[in-house]
Amino acid sequence: MNRTLGYGLALLVALAAPFVGYPIFLMKLLCFGLFACAFNLLIGYTGLLSFGHAAFFGGAGYVAGHALAVLGLPFEAALVLGVLAAAALGFVMGLLAIRRQGIYFSMITLALAQMVYFAALRAPFTHGEDGLQGVPRGRLLGSIDLGNDLTLYYVVLAICVAGFALIVRTVHSPFGQVLKAIKENEARAISLGYDVDRYKLVAFVLSAALAGLAGATKTVVLGFETLTDVHWTMSGLVILMTLVGGMGTLAGPILGAFLIVALENKLGDLGNFLAEKTHVEWFASLGESVGIVTGLIFVACVLLFRRGIVGEIAAVLHAPVSRRRT
Repeated sequence: MNRTLGYGLALLVALAAPFVGYPIFLMKLLCFGLFACAFNLLIGYTGLLSFGHAAFFGGAGYVAGHALAVLGLPFEAALVLGVLAAAALGFVMGLLAIRRQGIYFSMITLALAQMVYFAALRAPFTHGEDGLQGVPRGRLLGSIDLGNDLTLYYVVLAICVAGFALIVRTVHSPFGQVLKAIKENEARAISLGYDVDRYKLVAFVLSAALAGLAGATKTVVLGFETLTDVHWTMSGLVILMTLVGGMGTLAGPILGAFLIVALENKLGDLGNFLAEKTHVEWFASLGESVGIVTGLIFVACVLLFRRGIVGEIAAVLHAPVSRRRT
C-alpha cells in the first residue's frame, strides 16, 4: 500500500513537473532514470556487473536517429528499431559474456562495448566524431506533432513509466525470484534444476533492450547522438547512478540518475551562485570540476552508505525500534 502511494505521488509530481522546470532537462532526467533502472535489473537483481551498457544505450540511439533522420521512418518505428538493435546486441554480448563470472564477465562486456565504440567511430552512418545531427522528432501515430516540448515530455514520461512498470513486474514475477536466487546462491539455484545461464541471458537481453529504449528516446529528445553515449565512461556513469541511489532497490537508480545528471548540468550554476554570495572565486570553477565532484561522491557512497541513499533509508525504516534507539 505504501509503495503504491509512493508511486502515485511520484507520478503526480512528474505530471506537474514541466510547468515548473525546463521540459528538455526533465526529459533527459527521465531517460537516464530508465537507463539506470535497466542496468539495476542486471546488477541489483541478477548480480551481474556489466561494464558495457553504454553500447546498448548509444547503439540504440544511433539506430533510432538514423531511422528518423535518413530513412524517414515514423517515431514509433524508430524506437522499435532502436530497442531491437539493442536487444540483438545484448543477445550476442550476453551469449559470450555469461560463460564467465565475476570480473571476467565484466571485462568481456567492457571489451565488447569498446568494439561497438570503435565501430561507431568508423561507421559512415554515425558520422564519426561529428555525431548524428539534426534528428527530427516526427509525429506520434502520424498525427501528434512532437515538436512541442510539452507534448514530447508526456510521451517520454509514458515511455519511461511503461519501462519502469515492466521492470517492477519482472522483479516481482517468478522469473524475477529466480534471478534473485541466482544472485544470492547460484550453486543452489543450479542444484534446484534451473538453467542458470538461460536466465542470465534473458535478464541480460531484457536489460539491454530497456537501456536501448532509454537511449533511443534520449536521441529523439535532444535531436542528436554522439560518441559520448557509447564510450566506456557512460557505462561507468550508470554504475555510479545505481550505486549512489541504491543497488537492488526499485526507486534508488532513478534517484541516483536524477542526482548525477542534475549535478553535471547545474554544478556550474551552483558554483557561480556560491562565488557571488561568498566572494570566493574558486567556486566559479566548480563547473569545470564535475569529474572530481562525482568521484568524491562515489568515494563517499562506498565508504559511508554502501547500500545507496534509498537502501540506507529502507534499512533504517525496517530496522527494529530497539536497534534504532541504540
